[in-house]
Amino acid sequence: MNTKSFIIASVFLCLSLHVSAQKTSSANPIKTFTIGGNSDGWDYLTVNPENNLLYVSHGTKVNVINKTTGENLGEIAGTTGVHGIAFTPNSTNGFITCGKLNSVKVFDVKTNQVTSEIPVGQNPDAIFYDIFSKKLVVCNGKTNNISVINPENNTVVKTIDVGGKPETAVSNGKGKIFVNIEDKNEIVVIDAKNFTVLNHWSLDKEEGPSGLAMDTKTNRLFSTCDKMLVILDSETGKMIKKMPIGEGCDGAVFDDKSKIIYTSNGEGTISVIQEKNANQFVALKNITTKKGARTLTLDSSTQTIYLPTADFDDKEKDSRGRPKIKEGTFEVLAVKTDYYK
Repeated sequence: MNTKSFIIASVFLCLSLHVSAQKTSSANPIKTFTIGGNSDGWDYLTVNPENNLLYVSHGTKVNVINKTTGENLGEIAGTTGVHGIAFTPNSTNGFITCGKLNSVKVFDVKTNQVTSEIPVGQNPDAIFYDIFSKKLVVCNGKTNNISVINPENNTVVKTIDVGGKPETAVSNGKGKIFVNIEDKNEIVVIDAKNFTVLNHWSLDKEEGPSGLAMDTKTNRLFSTCDKMLVILDSETGKMIKKMPIGEGCDGAVFDDKSKIIYTSNGEGTISVIQEKNANQFVALKNITTKKGARTLTLDSSTQTIYLPTADFDDKEKDSRGRPKIKEGTFEVLAVKTDYYK
């Protein structure tokens, strides 16, 4: 995930949990799953469709959480510099990018035990499973390349130079992979058949692309840049539209049921944009969340968005000059949406 968004903190409390409820200004109900314990930071989170549990990156571990109650069900330890978590269909394996170890750790979802480790590029960040190639795609932030992993034998089968810092990636499921290049302000297009670079598409001077989502039916890409959502035609790279979003965004998801794009903004909002058709998009009312909630995942089966964050002390700064995180306040917000009936 975006380096600017990777929050470092030291929290020295035993693991604790409680669930509370609140209302946002836009009347979206929120549950707060508060997780104590030693937290050095956090990044991505995702729901595993195989067992219906929520996996949350959390310092040097991944917390496994009941997505409805927030109950902590276990953890995968030893994932220093954790960023992303991914799963493959009909498998008991999960995969975690460990940014400070330059590797992807494989774990058993039944036991939460690490079973093997796959060396990749430096600072592996985002990871996802491409249903077309049946491979895992890993964005290596410091070596400016993509590692392609065969999950059948847990080996890297291809390394792709993308010419800049790959932030996150998505697939159209039909043979193309799209990658946000954060320091070049562009999207790189990869052929998922032979894993070669096809195109470099400009984001029209918008900076710092982080979150990336896609509507595979209308062939539209949604890239979150600095306070701006850039919408591109995934077939041609043509600019379709730009739309303002909140500040500090580091994630985007698209809900195929409601045709809604959600962006998580660190200022404490979710921008909500309705896709009317391939060329028409309308901004709806923002959802109020909490400061620091800048990454997200969507559970489309329940229409719930999950976002990690914490409480901050604006009077104190950490070693990087950012507001210090209050001890024991790492949490996940569960935001119920109501756009799809």
